[in-house]
Amino acid sequence: MKLAPDLKSKIDTLWDRFWSGGMSNPLQSIEQMSYLIFMKRLEDMDVVEQNRARARGVPYTSVFEGHEECRWSSWKHYPAEQMLEHVRDKVFPFIKSLHNGEKTLFSRQMQDAVFMIPKPSLLQEAVALIDDMNITAQNRDTQGDIYEYLLSQLSTAGKNGQFRTPRHIIRMIVELVDPDITDRICDPACGTAGFLINAYEHIIRKYTSPDLLEVDSEGEYHNLIGDNITDQKHWEKLWSDTFYGFDFDSTMTRISLMNLMLHGIKAPHIELKDTLSKRYTEEERYTVVLANPPFKGSIDKSDINDSLSLATTKTELLLVERMIQLLTIGGKCGVIVPDGVLFGSSRAHKELRRMLLEENQLEGIVSMPSGIFKPYAGVSTAVLIFVKGGKTGKVWFYDMEADGYSLDDKRTFIDGKGDIPDIIEQFRERRDTNPTDRKAKCFHVPVEEIQANNYDLSISRYKEIEYEEVEYESPEVIIEKIEALEKEILDNLDELKALLRTG
Repeated sequence: MKLAPDLKSKIDTLWDRFWSGGMSNPLQSIEQMSYLIFMKRLEDMDVVEQNRARARGVPYTSVFEGHEECRWSSWKHYPAEQMLEHVRDKVFPFIKSLHNGEKTLFSRQMQDAVFMIPKPSLLQEAVALIDDMNITAQNRDTQGDIYEYLLSQLSTAGKNGQFRTPRHIIRMIVELVDPDITDRICDPACGTAGFLINAYEHIIRKYTSPDLLEVDSEGEYHNLIGDNITDQKHWEKLWSDTFYGFDFDSTMTRISLMNLMLHGIKAPHIELKDTLSKRYTEEERYTVVLANPPFKGSIDKSDINDSLSLATTKTELLLVERMIQLLTIGGKCGVIVPDGVLFGSSRAHKELRRMLLEENQLEGIVSMPSGIFKPYAGVSTAVLIFVKGGKTGKVWFYDMEADGYSLDDKRTFIDGKGDIPDIIEQFRERRDTNPTDRKAKCFHVPVEEIQANNYDLSISRYKEIEYEEVEYESPEVIIEKIEALEKEILDNLDELKALLRTG
């Protein structure tokens, strides 16, 4: 991640202060940090809009009108005890009550939020550190990187409180699906909004002049300015009618909203909803769906939405069916599933695979090694890429062996890429090259063969293992070598005995 060492150091220090200040739950810590960042950003955005209105000669009503004491600048220098009391009793209730325009995106999800910073000294130190980061003055790239680096600390030693999809795996899936500026994109289990943010960056990169782009050692692009998006209507669509996410955890919806806003998306649509429940009613609304749904989960049978046809309570199966329903005809999906989805023998497993093959176009399956999600889990996973509607003719398989990091619990950086560049290239060229060698890393399998194999989609069912033929010496030669070795040992023993006698 391309972030200045001084900013990284400040974020590390912020984490350490929360940790030593008694807030040991990392997700809770990030939530409280997000509230403080929002308080800072609220005033910064208000000042920007006030200056714009003045330049245009139009009136502007400050969001702080009648609540000037809630401005970050008015209380950031308070003594610690006074600051804690003021933020807890005045500023926090104020941001929870905001109800006008894009400034309230975060506050809409704040109704059940609780201010939990326990110590005056911790709040004072956190405010000073956030103020010193000067977040709003940073460019859009850096603002996003600050929050992503903050989130990345969840996966460091001692902070494994939250399961996050590795960012390079998300980038790979987004590249395979290839969303564009006209798409409406949804993640029905959005978590920290990693897929939505990477989709946004992917689109902006497509419309940024190549000579302006910069890429870091982990394959992440920077200086994404979208200089070739010349129609303001396209920008407005990207900011207000492109990115939609749902999660059943209120903490995650608040974190994902802050993440999207700091990446420059003015009006992301993030809602607190369980997309499998009876209360969720959307269908055929999105042209792109991207997700890493919860593994090994289950839902109360009585709460499963009636539109879901699979006879199961397993969330990894139901969410894939939900994704099919969310897509418009011709819409495209990229989703991570546990390997059990590919070969499970239950009626629901087989029915989902039949659905993917016979009612949709299953374009590709990337089989990923089991270490991808360490240290959280060692489960083997795969990426499914499919288009809604039609039917499948053949399925492209890729046997991914490396992702650019060690596959042990440490996940040490190697090159940050592994097979990923080849996966993207081979997938894009699959129709022209039509790979059929079952001993290679990627190959096509006709749908008829998959149907005949009980709809099994595991790569091991179809890949041919090439065994190296080993030539062994004849028994006579082996016996001669053993006899020669035995003679050599006896001769050495005789020499040793002679030396002992003369000694």
